[in-house]
Amino acid sequence: MTALFLVVWIGLVILPLLVLFAYSFFETRTFVTVYDPSLKTWMTLFESGRWEVAIRTVRIALTVTLIELVCGFPFALWLAKGCRYKSVQAAVLTLLTIPFFLDMSSRTIVWRAILGREGLINSLLMGLGITDQPMEWMLYSEFSVHFGMIAPYFPTMVLPIYLAMTFIDDDLIKASNDLGGSPLQTLLNVIIPLSLPGIIAGVVFTLGPALAAWVEPGMLGGGFVNLLSNSVESAYTALKYPVVAALSTFVILILAVLLGLLLLLSRRVADLGASFKVMRS
Repeated sequence: MTALFLVVWIGLVILPLLVLFAYSFFETRTFVTVYDPSLKTWMTLFESGRWEVAIRTVRIALTVTLIELVCGFPFALWLAKGCRYKSVQAAVLTLLTIPFFLDMSSRTIVWRAILGREGLINSLLMGLGITDQPMEWMLYSEFSVHFGMIAPYFPTMVLPIYLAMTFIDDDLIKASNDLGGSPLQTLLNVIIPLSLPGIIAGVVFTLGPALAAWVEPGMLGGGFVNLLSNSVESAYTALKYPVVAALSTFVILILAVLLGLLLLLSRRVADLGASFKVMRS
């Protein structure tokens, strides 16, 4: 069964990635793909200024992921260990799944009516006399892109952490308290190490989509906040498929590097293998 799973996984996941990587070494001439391996597409990728776009993409994705982690971890902790009513817990979990059933464009475009020059927030602030003129920076800026990305990716951060925390035996937390551990010590020495698999999964499930986000920058950036996804879209429109492959490969490589750094950092915090053993037991 394991061998069959590996064959299917390699065929559906690894093989397409290898084809994508190989395709990035071709080039496009007069809207025709030339199947002559070279580094011209990759050289053009960095010479065209897309390096700055890549840095901006990584910076925004990491910032959004960090905000989600800071907000999502205590929320998941409350949901798994602090919420004593099963009905409330079920209701919250249901609410967290609702965004998965809504179109991303529909969820994003509503913020334009809230953050815009004549939107709800500016109208409220001016009506209360707090400001004399609309705050232009709230829409078509990096702030609006960050803001628009936080809500959609909150469930992808919370749910894996919540799932990992449900496997933590309450007796371990009680034992830490009985041994004189403060709430902070219990959090640092028991809860965080044992919930590390969920934290890593939440970071991956949030960082990956954030690196590839294109709806939020397009609708809330207004063309002023270009990310790698916008470059992929423009290259695809221009029929430059090797450039699309190179940009997509570049995003995957960035994600792989960040994931490797995260795994190295997690080893310094706790034994990841032991955490998985606790979850299986």
